[in-house]
Order: sequence, then structure tokens, then C-alpha cells
Amino acid sequence: MTTTQIKNVNLATMTGAKNDTLAIQENTELWLQGSKILGIGPQQHQDFVHTDTVDAQGMWCLPGFIDCHTHLVYGGSRAGEFQQRLSGVSYQQINEQGGGIKSTVAATRVLDEQALLDAAIRRTARLTEEGVTTVEIKSGYGLDKDTETRMLTVAARVPDHLPVNVQRTYLGAHALPVEYQGNSDGYIDYVCQTMMPYIAQHKLASAVDVFCESVGFSLTQTRRVFEAAQRYNLQVKIHAEQLSDSKGARLAAEFQALSVDHIEYLHEEDISAIADAGSVAVLLPGAFYFLKETKLPPVEALRSHQVPMAIATDMNPGTSPVSSILICANMACIQFGLTIEEALRGITVNAARALALPLKGQLAAGYDADLCLWDIDSPADLIYEINGFRPSAKWLGGKRVL
Repeated sequence: MTTTQIKNVNLATMTGAKNDTLAIQENTELWLQGSKILGIGPQQHQDFVHTDTVDAQGMWCLPGFIDCHTHLVYGGSRAGEFQQRLSGVSYQQINEQGGGIKSTVAATRVLDEQALLDAAIRRTARLTEEGVTTVEIKSGYGLDKDTETRMLTVAARVPDHLPVNVQRTYLGAHALPVEYQGNSDGYIDYVCQTMMPYIAQHKLASAVDVFCESVGFSLTQTRRVFEAAQRYNLQVKIHAEQLSDSKGARLAAEFQALSVDHIEYLHEEDISAIADAGSVAVLLPGAFYFLKETKLPPVEALRSHQVPMAIATDMNPGTSPVSSILICANMACIQFGLTIEEALRGITVNAARALALPLKGQLAAGYDADLCLWDIDSPADLIYEINGFRPSAKWLGGKRVL
């Protein structure tokens, strides 16, 4: 088994429970063996037969970034809707006029697997070029069996073409398809009774998500989806409190949701339930920016309740066409008031928690060897200088891929 020694390196390990530290170790060594991190510092008592040595020359090593909320498999473009919003038409109005998610569903349904894969590779490549080694990909632009299955199959194929890990999430309860107009309960029956068992049987996803909102699905319908997910041993996530205080996040906490996402309208009285459930608060500043929102997520209250905060791109065609995790981290600092430390932990260790990946997002013995070297003066440079840096070297599962 090949062992890799990375010497003369500075580490931002992201270890420990505190959100205000990067757990830095300077001028040290990082050892990789197989797909895992073997240890930090000189491994003087080990007898390695095959060792590759990399001289980092004082560069910084961080865990590979994790984009824990994307919708990057889809067809079509919604640039026209972007023009509408610039002229003052609201997202809700566009949705009522047949645009929004419904227009992407129509465009996605007509594409075959190869066309969807080609588009997904292009979008994911932008993320991987910036140091992302793990990405979550949701379905939700098919809303029928054939297209949802095709989307999730495409997501699983992306790692065949790019150095990236993919986690798949079934987002059937994203919008109401045209076939079920006026019968939202009937569609939830279909999601729970037809799609969920099929998803579980064929291992197409590890989690289920719901858009619980005034333009999405009700609390009662969301509960039904979560109860079905439990029956099929699928973990749950939620889009909640993006446009109103729907109490979706509190409901998700009842089911020990991996994450509650968006949460601009989250009420402080509900945060203790999220903390008790161990859920991660996923902040999506790209959507906040793109929709010109003004209601800020309750960051200070999340801090005081010690809720881990992650940051993701929410890469999607309508509300966050953003393919840069570092720009989103910068936005989280500028718009939401996160610190540099919180932002970097938000795209590493906390993002890993939001996907139930306990061996990713940190540099420590036994963790997955997903990491990047950066030619920077300090980790703060990555957040401070917009679009300024790309990794100098990258390892995925212990294999050097850059």
C-alpha cells in the first residue's frame, strides 16, 4: 500500500467542536495511506515500504470542500425569468404564471440521460476546479418516475468523469407536476407509496428532501413524506423558512433531519429544537443574493444555541445559478455576518455533518484523504479574494488527482 508524506505544510485541520477555530498546525507533515489520513507530524515508528514525498513548500492544506446542497442536474435555462425579476416580477408571480420550477421540469423531462449528464459534468467541473471534493445532488426536476430516476442515475455517473464524491437526495416533493394540478395530496401519495419504495429498493438516494413552503408543500404533507422516509430508512432534509415562517424546520427536527436549509424566516423559538435534534443549519447566500432577499437568517441565535452552520451553493437554474463554493462562503460573511472561521468550517466539517459523512471535512487520522493544497498566505485569503485561487494539488480518497 502506497504511503504519501506531505512535508513542509501548514494545516487547517477543522478538528474540534468549536466553530471559531480552524485548528491550525503549522510547518508540519501530513501522512496518507490508502484512502485515509494516517496521521499528522513525523511518523517515526512506522515502516513504510512505498512512500511518495510531496514538498508543500509552506503551502496550506485544507480538507476538500463539500457542497452540501445543489440541484445541478437539470435541463434548460431560466435566463428569461432572471430578466423578469430584474424588471420587478417576484419569484411567486413567476411561479403562478407557470414559470419557476415547473418550466425546468418541462425542459428536463425531454432530455435523455447523456444530455443531462453532459450538462451536469460542466456544472460540477466548475465546483471541482475550486477545491470541491464532495457534492450533494438532488432530484426534483422530473416529478415523475422516469425523469426522477434518470436524474439520480446521472448524478451517480458524474464521478466517472470528474474527481468528486456524490451524495444523492430524492426531492420528489419539490413542486406539483402538471399531472396532479389541484390534487397535491394525491401527488404526495404517489411520492410516498410509489416513488419512495422504488428509490429505496434501487438505492438511488440516501436522503429525502421536501420544499415546505407556501409555494411548495404543507406541514401535513411534509410530515407524510418524512414518515414514509423513515419506513424506508432514508434520512431527511428540508427546504424551510425561505419565504415565510412555515415551521418546517421544527417539524424536520422531530425527525432528526440531517439539515434545515435556507431558514431566513426561522424563528428563534424553534432553534432549540434544531439544536436538540443535531441538525445542521445550511445557509444558502446565493439564493438570498439572487432573489434580492432582505430577511437575514438568525445567525446570532444559531451561534448561541451552538447549531452547526454549513454553507452551500444551492446551484440551480432559477434562484441560485452559482457554481462557486468560495463566492458563496464570501457572501455568507458579507451578507450574513459569518466569520472567516465559520465560513471555512461551513464548507468542510459542518457540510460533512449535513450529509452524514462523519469521516470527511477534517484533517485527522482515520479520516478520508480528500484534501487540497493552496498557495496562499493564510486560509483567510480563500474567503477574502473573490475568484482568486485554485488548488495547487488535490487528493481524493488518497489518490492524487491534480
